[in-house]
Amino acid sequence: MAPSPAASRRQSSSSGGGGRKSAELSGSSDHGRGRARPSFSADVYSRQVSSYSARSSRSSRSGSFSAAAQRVAGAFTSCFVPRVQVKIEEEEEEKGSRGAGCHVSIDSAGSGPEGRPLTIADVCKATSNFSEKNIMRQGGSSTMYRGKLKDGSHIAVKCVKKLKNQYLAAELWAELETLQKIEHQNLARFIGCFERTDDTLIVLEYVSNGSLREHLDESCGNGLELAQRLNIAIDVAQAITCLHEYKEHPIIHGGIRSSGVLLTDALTAKVTGFGLAGTVASGSVSGSDATPARGAAGYVDPEYLSTYQLTDRSDVYSFGVLLVELVTGRPPVERSHGGEPRLTTKWALQRCRGGEAVVAMDPRMRRSPASVAAVERMLALAAQCVATARKDRPSIRRCTELLWTIRRDYHRREEPRCAAVAEDHSAEWVVR
Repeated sequence: MAPSPAASRRQSSSSGGGGRKSAELSGSSDHGRGRARPSFSADVYSRQVSSYSARSSRSSRSGSFSAAAQRVAGAFTSCFVPRVQVKIEEEEEEKGSRGAGCHVSIDSAGSGPEGRPLTIADVCKATSNFSEKNIMRQGGSSTMYRGKLKDGSHIAVKCVKKLKNQYLAAELWAELETLQKIEHQNLARFIGCFERTDDTLIVLEYVSNGSLREHLDESCGNGLELAQRLNIAIDVAQAITCLHEYKEHPIIHGGIRSSGVLLTDALTAKVTGFGLAGTVASGSVSGSDATPARGAAGYVDPEYLSTYQLTDRSDVYSFGVLLVELVTGRPPVERSHGGEPRLTTKWALQRCRGGEAVVAMDPRMRRSPASVAAVERMLALAAQCVATARKDRPSIRRCTELLWTIRRDYHRREEPRCAAVAEDHSAEWVVR
């Protein structure tokens, strides 16, 4: 019996719909099997996932189609969503590192446990959470701690208080990265810097034998003879020369002083605080607009008081004061018997000009014609360094060359005398 026209239309409609459904299922399963298709970014794929879900929810009339659509959505979600999430997490971590503890740089000797970059957690652990027993020295605005890393290496951590929670400028971060590249035997190695809400942590090479000021006060060591003091003066001059003549751009120290010169067990001088002495507290960059370090009374270039600009000759002025300090053993500013402050540099240079350089000499140093002559020349160089006008001061390289000459001549005059004294003592020993 032939089917009715209506039945034929229903059967045709049913078979057409089934074909379309099978075509849809076939197409979606092809996607699931990963056949060739155009490449899209992760967020485009995320949008495709949601459109597939919406379309399938509207057009699905069977459980199998719904299951297929869910499998497709699951495949896309597992492939692409985690990648976007990881990227976001990395960006958040990078943004947060500046505020919580910005790690500027690190060298191989000061690397953290297992060779990874040093973290603020490593610094806290190395210093026993900044325990008082690890304090090396303490000032009005900073405290220096010693620390020991997990690999056994030692570090020094300078904790500098902030003024009104002021954060370091972006220019200073760039400057600190530059300082990390500088390597010189007479510069304490700058390892890294971390910024916290109330303070800034500066991680440096650990130098074990105290500061020059401590040795001059004899609170550390057994006193310094003139030959050792000349060596220290040359070490400091060479370190400052390295900064002033750095290939990328000159770096002004801005805070040369005896407490910032550290000594090794062999009495080799290492200068600290370069580019940091004035900038960490003020937030300005190291250079012409840097500010002198607080607590540097007697070392500050008098022209700074009128120009508010530091130059390489400002460092030369401070170095001249340090030379006087090495000769006399006295701090730059002392209290007189009447309680009035007395500038050691002015007093010593007056004695030298009056032919009484021997009076200005540290009484703990041995007197001899060679030592007195060397002291006179050191004070004459100091007088040039502290000249009122910057243009009249020599460069730090010229200071280094003059000190080499003074040391050479001192040894030439002193060694024959020492040899003669040694012969006398050996003769006495033979007689006995």
